[in-house]
Parts: sequence; structure tokens; C-alpha cells
Amino acid sequence: MLNWLRYFFGSGFSLTPEQSSRLAAWHALPKVTLNGKLDATRFVVVDVESSGLNLARDHLIAIGAVAVKDGKIDMADSFEVVLQQAESSSHENILIHGIGGSAQRNGVPPVEALIGFLEYLQKSPLVAFHVTFDQTMIRRAIKQFLGFRLQHDWLDLAYVVPGLFPELSKEYRLLDQWQDHFGIQNFSRHNAVADAISTAQLFMLAARHARKKRIDSFHGLLHVEKAQRWVSWQT
Repeated sequence: MLNWLRYFFGSGFSLTPEQSSRLAAWHALPKVTLNGKLDATRFVVVDVESSGLNLARDHLIAIGAVAVKDGKIDMADSFEVVLQQAESSSHENILIHGIGGSAQRNGVPPVEALIGFLEYLQKSPLVAFHVTFDQTMIRRAIKQFLGFRLQHDWLDLAYVVPGLFPELSKEYRLLDQWQDHFGIQNFSRHNAVADAISTAQLFMLAARHARKKRIDSFHGLLHVEKAQRWVSWQT
């Protein structure tokens, strides 16, 4: 069993037998089909807080997530964790996300926090606005503390939403702009869970509009994202 885990995850991780068993159970979960109807698929909308915005230098501090099931946000199916930090981030950074030095130093040990996130996630597709940042922070932390590269299905609303609303795409680009346009409120900006919930509202609105265009699967929304990425590269 241990040799199999080393082959699968690499040799740079340090897990207890109980943690290894939980991680193996997560990997054994069946992959979610991308062709299932949107309302029949559990999506996990995620947002992260980090020590800064530099993808090469900064690191993950907190993860917030909420599930969308049966076309609705399931507040009972949400997740929030602050990863324990050896050193707290800068004062300027703390002013942005509000996670103080004490909360950072007394957070959940990273291995346990990340296994907990994976157990919550299961194999559900991930949704975010500007996926690259969230994806990079989560992948790097999982590689560092769990020893493997997370391969998962992501949907980027930064391309899906303008792809579904092309008439608005030149005027609206930022998450705040789209949310303001559609009347989506966020009462605690830069709180990971609050940001995930408001992003989930945007996702549900996009999904409803997609169905009007006869797009009713995660795979279909991925096609919208891919097409809009091509449009963005051309402009």
C-alpha cells in the first residue's frame, strides 16, 4: 500500500497512515461525467485568499467553497478553512482579507486542511472567476503538502459569462462589474466563503441563461469558455 502511494503521490509527502487512507479513498472516487445535465450535477464554487497576488511567490492562506446542487446554492454544503502559516502575511495583506496573524498561525495544519478540502470537493467540477489564480494556489499547496499534482475539471466564469452575454462583454470584464450589473451583492468582499457564494450566484445566473441557448451540461459550458478564450486572444 505504501509503495503504491509513493508511486501515485511521489516521495516528498509526509502523511499519517490515517491521512494516507483518506487520501487514497478520495482518489478512488469515481470521476463525474461532464455531459450530465447542469441541475443534476454538483458543482463546487471556490475562492481563495492568499499572501498576495504574485503567482510565483505568494501562497495559499484560506479556501472558501459552496456547492451548487439541483440548480440551487446549498448553504449546508459549504467549506471554509484557514491553513496554518509559519509566519503571518504582511499587514497590508491582512487588511485585504481580514485573516489576522493569530488566525493564520493557529489555522488548521496544511495537510489536514487540504485533505479536508478534497473530501469536501469529492470529484465535483470546480467553478471560479479567473480560474488561474485559485487553481495555481490550490495546486501548489497540494503539491507541496500532499505530494501530488491535482488534476481536476475547472470552469472559468471570467470567460463563460461574457461568452453567454456577448453584447455586454466589452463593457463588463471584472467580477464586481458583472455582479453589479446583475444585482448580486457581496456583503463581505475578500472573505473566501462570501466571495464563493456571490460567485455561485453568478454561476447560477449563467447556467439559467445557458439553458435558454440549449446548453445544459458542464461540457457545453466548457465549449463556451474555450470559444470565448479564443475571442479574447483575438482582441
